[in-house]
This record gives sequence, structure tokens and C-alpha cells, in this order.
Amino acid sequence: MATSSQIPTLLDLTIDNITPNTISINSQCQNPRLRYLMSRLVTHLHDFARETRLSTDEWMAALNFLVGCGQISDDVRHEFILLSDILGLSLLVDSINHPKPPATTEGSVLGPFHTHDAPTLPSGATMSSDPEGEPLLCICTVKDTAGKPLEGVKIDIWETDSGGHYDVQHSDRGEPSERCIMVSDKEGRFWFKGIRPVSYPIPHDGPAGKLLMHLGRHCWRPAHLHFMFEKEGLDHLITALYMRGDPYETSDAVFGVKQSLIVDLEKTDAATAKEYNYTEGGLLLKHDFILTSQAETERLRDENAVKALAALGLRMRLVDHLPVPEVD
Repeated sequence: MATSSQIPTLLDLTIDNITPNTISINSQCQNPRLRYLMSRLVTHLHDFARETRLSTDEWMAALNFLVGCGQISDDVRHEFILLSDILGLSLLVDSINHPKPPATTEGSVLGPFHTHDAPTLPSGATMSSDPEGEPLLCICTVKDTAGKPLEGVKIDIWETDSGGHYDVQHSDRGEPSERCIMVSDKEGRFWFKGIRPVSYPIPHDGPAGKLLMHLGRHCWRPAHLHFMFEKEGLDHLITALYMRGDPYETSDAVFGVKQSLIVDLEKTDAATAKEYNYTEGGLLLKHDFILTSQAETERLRDENAVKALAALGLRMRLVDHLPVPEVD
């Protein structure tokens, strides 16, 4: 804690000098990354207020909006994640932190409905208890960039029910449904029986939904399946597969769709149906996921950061893969 003699002296504060004064007094922070983050946050926030000539009513409305996001959030609904999603920030942060080499599986948004109570099931198990859902067999592999199968990868999988709701959205939820955890075998394979994904609206009864309404935007997500991959040494991958031809494929409310993640559903032939104990002619999704190493992702992340910061004319150094100002 700085003593009174070390605290920067504030000037006679005005519209023009409030920013450097705020940055100056925040500069007492001993953490260089936090100091840099706060410097840029204050700069952009103040410039936004000056550029837009932000009114007191608008400022208060924004503060109340954030309060509303907190009030509607709970253990199973994170409104701030939803807000980040609809502003495109979630995808941007993931893309910055998890750049992918060519031909590897791209990331997508986590969304607000991932849980930590999904059951671990063996390959071939059924993860949905929804009798109204159209059965879907998913046969997948996990490989590295050299095409080598990856054994022992933890795969977290989740989707909505046939009505477009995640299990946690039901007040009478008893146990997890339409979600599971699997582990890839020595050939990098995992397969399961779920249901055909459907389009669904994101929760729009809260502040994020009301913001979409004011912006004239819809609240729908295209049909998809979520996947999350984890294994020591591999880059942590959060992604999703989107069903081709969905009416919201090109206007996803949370910006999660990428062309490489759009897939086609097939019909199961007799041989596949016999091998996987499934119905011939039933819906089939086949996909090969390609994962990269954590070291490769960190290398690409550093390389991209150096290029981006140089383009902005900023003198920076990287500490734990994060930029901080270069000190002369």
C-alpha cells in the first residue's frame, strides 16, 4: 500500500484530464498486467463517453442493465456470459487465446449452459432421455495434426432436448440429460447416441434478450452439438458442430458458427447399423476432430500478439504470453 507521500497528486479535474489522472493513480498497482489492463480499460471507457457525449440517463441505464444481469444470474444461468456472447466478445477472446494451425478443428463459444455434473458414459451409450427426440448416432475420432489417434482425451458433450431447452432450464430437473463425458479409446474413437439437434432461442427474458430486441436482432441459435476436449499437453478446445441448412446458420445470435464447423447428417447403412447396434437408415453424424498441442497454440498466440501490437505501434513485451508495456 502506497503512503500518502507516494500517491500521485490529482490535478484540477476536467473532461480532458480525467483520463490521465485516473491512469496515474491506478499506476500504483504492482501487477504490470493488471496495471496495463486498467490503463487501457479507462482509456477506452473515457474515450467512449467523450465520443458519444454519454448522457447521465444513458450512463444510469447501463449501470442498471449490469445490475439486472447480476440479479438474474444463478448457478445454472450466467447472464454475463450470454451478454459477452451476443456482443461477439466470447468468440473474439477464444480466437485470440486459442489460435489454430491450418486443418485443425476451430473453436466456438462455450455458452451459458455447460455444467460440471455430466455423467461419464462408455462409448456407445445413449446420452438423451428425451423420447420425443429423433435418434442420432454420432461416430467421432480425435487425432493430432499428424493424423495420430489421441487416446485418453476427455470429451464433454452437451445439447438441448427436442424442445430446444437444456436440462438445467427445466425447474423439475432431476438428473443430467442430453449431456455426458466420454474418453477416447486407443484409436482415438468415441461414439454415442443422442438426438437430432434443433434450433432454439437463447434466454431472452433477461437483460441480454431485451438488448437484442432493442437492437432489432433475433435471439435464435442454429441447431448444434457442443464438444469440449481436454488432455494434458493438448490445447483446451471448446467447439460445436452445426447442422447444415439451418435457417439461423448465417445469423447465429452468439456468433458461434464457422464454415469448418458446419456438418451434414447422413443415413446409417446396414454395415454401420450392425457394427454400432443402431437402426439402419437412422440419422448419422460422423466427424474427425483434429487437436493441436498447447505448446503450438502458445507459439501461435505469441506470434499473433507480437504482430498485432507492432501494427498498433505499441512497445510491449510478453509475460506468460500476455503483453505488458516495455519499460525503458
